[in-house]
Amino acid sequence: MNTSTTAAAAPVRQVPPLLMLMTLAIGFVMAMIDVTAVNTALSDISVSLAVPLTGLVWVVDGYTLTFAALLMAGGALADRFGPKNVYQGGLSVFILGSVLCALAPSGHALIAARLLQGVGAALFMPSSLSLLTHAYEDQATRARMLGTWSAIVGCSSAAGPLVGGILVHEFGWRSVFWVNVPIGLLGIVLTQVLAPATPRHARDLSMLSHALGVVALAALSFVLIEGPALGWTSAAVLAAGVVALAAAALLVRRERAGAHPLLPSALFETPAFAAANGVGFLINFAVFGQLFLLSLFIQQGGADALQTGLKLIPMMAAFAVGNLTSGRITARVGTRPPMMYGLLVGLGMALVMLFGLRPETPYWLLVVAAVVMNVAIGIAIPGMTATVMLVAGKAHANSAAAALNANRQIGALVGVAMMGTVMHVVPGWVLRLPMAFALIAAAYLIALCLVYRYVKPARPGGV
Repeated sequence: MNTSTTAAAAPVRQVPPLLMLMTLAIGFVMAMIDVTAVNTALSDISVSLAVPLTGLVWVVDGYTLTFAALLMAGGALADRFGPKNVYQGGLSVFILGSVLCALAPSGHALIAARLLQGVGAALFMPSSLSLLTHAYEDQATRARMLGTWSAIVGCSSAAGPLVGGILVHEFGWRSVFWVNVPIGLLGIVLTQVLAPATPRHARDLSMLSHALGVVALAALSFVLIEGPALGWTSAAVLAAGVVALAAAALLVRRERAGAHPLLPSALFETPAFAAANGVGFLINFAVFGQLFLLSLFIQQGGADALQTGLKLIPMMAAFAVGNLTSGRITARVGTRPPMMYGLLVGLGMALVMLFGLRPETPYWLLVVAAVVMNVAIGIAIPGMTATVMLVAGKAHANSAAAALNANRQIGALVGVAMMGTVMHVVPGWVLRLPMAFALIAAAYLIALCLVYRYVKPARPGGV
């Protein structure tokens, strides 16, 4: 049976809310520090291991590939074995992948270890949101905690470039991965001590569907990353494109058949669920594409890893400011207004950067535009997360969290790959910058349309 409970929930331990929140956010904090810190280390990795531009894209997207492709499996495993167990297991796998990254003797070995890191993240991410949903009964409190959770993640993202810059400058790029070991171990211990067990549900894993998703996403990644280097009409790229389309078509067919769907059909009864997932894809497309682009843009101007990290801090910290603001707004007016107005301002600033940003633009003007845009998007993100989790409720929290984060990571993967394509195809930063921000503006415009059409006004704490 898909929904039968096989284990009773343990009594809820009285733990200070913020301490519980920190415990459940520590996995994502570790992952986000890793992602943003790696961007500041790209130039050093390229020199140390002789990694070309396509290899650097794989270093970033290899992690995202397995993360996104296996998130749904992570949600199913959390249902079957309990989110607490799967959360701790995911942290363990991520630590192992980090150690192998730190010891990597070549670019290919580093990419393989990044794939393993993604597997670990796919296990602990949906479990953390599920545990968070069970920890807070009141919807308004849960909305505030989701906002604070996003802010913690945003702070870690903001700290990532500085942490990475300092580590690379003082100890070399390998230290970026060693730092994950103590953070991950702390997360395992705190979870064991503080987090209560939650109900387990017998659930089919739909291994064929998960495998089809992995194949489709891996083939799509190959097309997007290797297409500019090998040629869009090369045999390998065309074959990968055919494989991606075939695997995606078979997956859709299996999902429509409804025998063992990856997502409960009840989630799609409310259009806001699919719309918010689309918004998650588009926001991450823009945010991580922007981070990859600006990291290389700053470094090509002569900045080292530490200088790059320092210059990225205000841009990344802006997300945390927006997240903290959004928690209070969402609790008062619901999820739609912060999503609508955040995306609207983000779109406006992306257009400003599209028409105004040039290689000779002073750094302070770049910072002002990026900070305003990222604060606005930071306000929109918790509303998006709360929309998905409120539609899902406790019954489908694991599946909904996995679906949202899978879509967001696929967005990040595609965004980074598209920025890599722009850098391959478009000569010089004079043309690259407007082309890149045209893509970012388009993503925010589509996201805004999805919210306007499908996320309806509701009372605070509702969808």
